Amino acid sequence: MNKNAYLEGSAIPSSLTEAQWQSAVVATLASLNDKPGALLPILHEIQGQLGYVPPESIELIAKALNQSSAEIYGVISFYHQFRTTPVGAHQVEICRAESCQSMGGRALEAHAKASLGVDYHQTTSDGEVTLEPVYCLGNCACSPSIRIDDQTYARVTPEQFDALMEGLKIRSLEVQNG
Repeated sequence: MNKNAYLEGSAIPSSLTEAQWQSAVVATLASLNDKPGALLPILHEIQGQLGYVPPESIELIAKALNQSSAEIYGVISFYHQFRTTPVGAHQVEICRAESCQSMGGRALEAHAKASLGVDYHQTTSDGEVTLEPVYCLGNCACSPSIRIDDQTYARVTPEQFDALMEGLKIRSLEVQNG
């Protein structure tokens, strides 16, 4: 996660108004803030509803839990699964475990970053793909592996990666055209 994400802020999802995301955050806080150790369930619930934890919500969470914004941000930035920016339509995860690295995973990783024009934890400019590292997809015998949304792909070469990304664009166009 970008350490400056909190300072840089985020764009609220275009599909939500400020009142809508605040309503979701306030409702979550009202339902969970009395639970012992409520912060993680609150963050999971907000991310589950909105797709990420808007930096704008951190102060609301801090006030509800009687903590500082820095404490809330510290928890968000500690756990890599929490995001402070919206994700793309598709999440692409590249396995960085030892087996995948020994079978060309690093070259695949470099190719993916160059091909998509993003680094890890970033989303392509068209909002289609968010690139994430993952530390084992459990597919070591077929390294290197990637996961696109919920589908795992084995023995992925840079050429296959490009073909898979092209397939995502075609599927997105098919969905848009109905």
